[in-house]
Amino acid sequence: MKSLDKLFINKIISSDKRSIAKALTKVENEEAGSESLLKELYKFTGKAHRIGITGPPGAGKSTLTNCLVKLMAGNGLKVGVIAVDPTSPYTGGALLGDRIRMQEIGLLENVFIRSMATRGSLGGLCKSVVEACDVMDASGKDFIIIETVGVGQSELDIAQTADTTIVVLVPESGDSVQAMKAGLMEIADIFVLNKSDREGADGVAATLRNIIHLKPPSRYGWTINVLKTTGSQNKGTEELMDEILKHKEHLEETGFIKIKRKEHLTKKILDLVNNKLEIKFWNDKRRKELNEEIEFITDRKTDPYTFAEKIISSQVI
Repeated sequence: MKSLDKLFINKIISSDKRSIAKALTKVENEEAGSESLLKELYKFTGKAHRIGITGPPGAGKSTLTNCLVKLMAGNGLKVGVIAVDPTSPYTGGALLGDRIRMQEIGLLENVFIRSMATRGSLGGLCKSVVEACDVMDASGKDFIIIETVGVGQSELDIAQTADTTIVVLVPESGDSVQAMKAGLMEIADIFVLNKSDREGADGVAATLRNIIHLKPPSRYGWTINVLKTTGSQNKGTEELMDEILKHKEHLEETGFIKIKRKEHLTKKILDLVNNKLEIKFWNDKRRKELNEEIEFITDRKTDPYTFAEKIISSQVI
């Protein structure tokens, strides 16, 4: 590695904000040298605890994130925040709504905030989020908070990325059946009922607790809790922070943190291999074959399944 690259790596692991920002841009845009950079940084990762915050739009995820970051930074912790925003239809970039709402904490010395676009990802996370977490992890962050775009039923990627997954709901989130259908009930390590000063909050909290009670026990012995917060008034934030620390401690004591991270890495490697195979497979020759055959498929003279079998079996990847 060139001496300039070594200097760049050293600046990242020394928490230099400009270098972290440059590295994240390189990774997100998949620029030349981004994979080499990630390879060099990987040995410095594995220390940060990754927290995923998800839930339906308007639940107050950004406000809660803001409160948590202030609390963490006030306790001397180094925090990275990845706010996954919807993609702009014009620029392909993030709309930066969360970044605008988090301007105050973004100025804190030990806090780094990055908005990332979903770029068409249906799971609420773009594929570069895991790599962005690795960059922040290598930079010495104690906690990394991933706040998702909140797209509802597709919002499951976060559970395969975070160590602790927080699902944020509000009293208006709907009845228990709708909550179950959303899929969010299956991924939470902690439930937060935000805006709990609103009417009906106690009833929704009780319903959530009943649903949790009916679920099979966690495979690693963790009891899911339902916390009530009012983010706009900074109420319940300390209790939420305590619960996060309890979950982190429980994962470490049971050894499940290692199992969880192995599962996350397995998924990451599968995704990397699939992506590389796809890029390698669809060369100019195969794309030409597809373009030549597509007319016959469109006219129903053949079918997409036969073509797919033919193109795979007749040529070596």
